[in-house]
Amino acid sequence: MHTPQPETISEVIAVLPDDVYENPTSRGLRWVVRDLLVYAGLLAALALADRWWLLLPLWLLAGLAISGLFILGHDAAHGALFRSKRLCYALGQLCMLPSLHVYEAWCLGHNRIHHAHTVRETMDYVWHPVTADEFRGMKRRQRLAHRIKWSWLGAGLYYGWDIWWKSMLRFEPPRKIAADVRRDRRCVGAYAALVSLACLGLGAWTYGSAAGAAWMWFKLLGAPFLVWNYVIGWAVYVHHIAPDIAWRTRREWDRVAGQFEGTTVLYMPRWLNFFMHNIFLHLPHHVDMRIPFYQLPRATQAITEAFRGAIRERRYRWLDYIRTTRRCKLFDFDAGRWLTYREALSG
Repeated sequence: MHTPQPETISEVIAVLPDDVYENPTSRGLRWVVRDLLVYAGLLAALALADRWWLLLPLWLLAGLAISGLFILGHDAAHGALFRSKRLCYALGQLCMLPSLHVYEAWCLGHNRIHHAHTVRETMDYVWHPVTADEFRGMKRRQRLAHRIKWSWLGAGLYYGWDIWWKSMLRFEPPRKIAADVRRDRRCVGAYAALVSLACLGLGAWTYGSAAGAAWMWFKLLGAPFLVWNYVIGWAVYVHHIAPDIAWRTRREWDRVAGQFEGTTVLYMPRWLNFFMHNIFLHLPHHVDMRIPFYQLPRATQAITEAFRGAIRERRYRWLDYIRTTRRCKLFDFDAGRWLTYREALSG
């Protein structure tokens, strides 16, 4: 039996049990300690490893460990990890440092823009599609950059440049939060400088050369950070980009279109969820940001039981990402559908 779409997000929130909002401080602290220990252990292993067959899996795991810490910081930024705002800020800041994210800038871009205007034309800035006319108007190098970023290899480049660099580090914040953003940028800068000096010093001591110092820096900081950018870029992509997810014009958009129809429930392998903290159960997170990550399975169950057949729910297959990147290149806002480059440029 097909369940009708909800008319308001309040209808969806109404089916959630009260206990999905429970977030005892001790539970949040245990997760933070666990992820810090996992990350520290992987850095120690990387410091000792030099063979490529050890480095490659360790880099992948270290990038995923950064992702896990970031997701805890992300929950703190939503006020979901702890009831205390001060604790959310302090530990949210700490958990976001390995990903070099500016906490208050993230709160602005993610909480107040992405969540408030998910898949809304000109408003949601994350993986915002361009139209065929906009693509035709690009210079050759811009077209090439778009083709790379929107390919299956481009998620890391897209996130690192368009989101982290341009929208996190280089943007001018509104005057109201400018002082807070500058403060948090200084925190990130101080962290980056201190850990870089520590890695360079360890490398010089271990290898006895400047090249060895640079190699240690790359092993412990550079490579995991590159992996992290790819992981988070891919994760946000699969949350909101798919042939059956339509972006909406500003006039047509409403909260149901953004928070219910504009995202998915994806069931990932258990080993991946060890790091990613249920973030692929993304629909309930968009329905109500106050739900802590460890309550998302219960929230998902309640929503799927109430609206089964009306949500995008599936077990994720890795080939789905490849297929989506081939299909979703440009967007026709008038028709409400994705286009390939060939379809767009032949019209």
